[in-house]
Amino acid sequence: MNRFIIYIIVLITNLAFIGCDPMEDRLDIGGAINAEQLDITATPLVIDGKNTNKVVLDNKSPVLSSWDFGVGTSAKKTDTVLLVVTGQNEITFTGRNPDGTEISKTLSVNVDELYFEVPLEWSYLTGGTEKEWTWDDTQPAVWGNGGYMTNSAPAWWTLKIADIDDQAANEGAGAKMTFSLKGAKFTKEKSDGSTETGKFTFDMTKKITLDDGTVWAKGKLTLSGATVLCGKSPNEDGAPVYVYDILLLNDGSMVLSYPEPGAGSGGTGWFWMFKASN
Repeated sequence: MNRFIIYIIVLITNLAFIGCDPMEDRLDIGGAINAEQLDITATPLVIDGKNTNKVVLDNKSPVLSSWDFGVGTSAKKTDTVLLVVTGQNEITFTGRNPDGTEISKTLSVNVDELYFEVPLEWSYLTGGTEKEWTWDDTQPAVWGNGGYMTNSAPAWWTLKIADIDDQAANEGAGAKMTFSLKGAKFTKEKSDGSTETGKFTFDMTKKITLDDGTVWAKGKLTLSGATVLCGKSPNEDGAPVYVYDILLLNDGSMVLSYPEPGAGSGGTGWFWMFKASN
């Protein structure tokens, strides 16, 4: 009996020592690496000997992935993305180490041919290089609200260009926006000469179809860093709007909309009416 008690005491003591071993001795999450140690590639698909506009991104490094390929982003370790312009395209990779530090590296990819179809909206919005847009003064109103999915232009509270500066200083008459294809750059120039810059991207799979089958919105335009002219939601304390439904986009006209939170069909939506100025 005494031997059994002694055995139990020894066993408990050994388990206690094992339980006190430091966790870090057994868990190795790896050390931080620097940008020169990144093992990343951006490889265009080659068809008939030419680099096409589909590029395979691959990160073999022990870091979290964030790719910026100029006309879009990806957080996948491996992804295939579509580029929309020939020539040299820069792809910037930002990795996050296990300790939280970030490292960055830029790769250059040459595209010989736009073998894979590029949505026409890129050409409409940028003119193939860059294009200016202003308020569409041919419309009864250029900004305001109306029924989301029931209207396609300001219908309730409607404002003309002369009223815009009261809502967003220097963003009415004389203000303009420039969309540039290379790097998907966006610039808002106010009437006082000040500018705001950002980036933009499309998702033309995000259509909104009405019950009768009519396509009400043909996709979404997303901005970062800056909004369109008077790009705010008044009933949300003037919160900036960065994501817009595209109701119309062609060579000369652009109509955008934004629903207030929870707005279904007939709820409050906001509308922007623009025209190409070049």
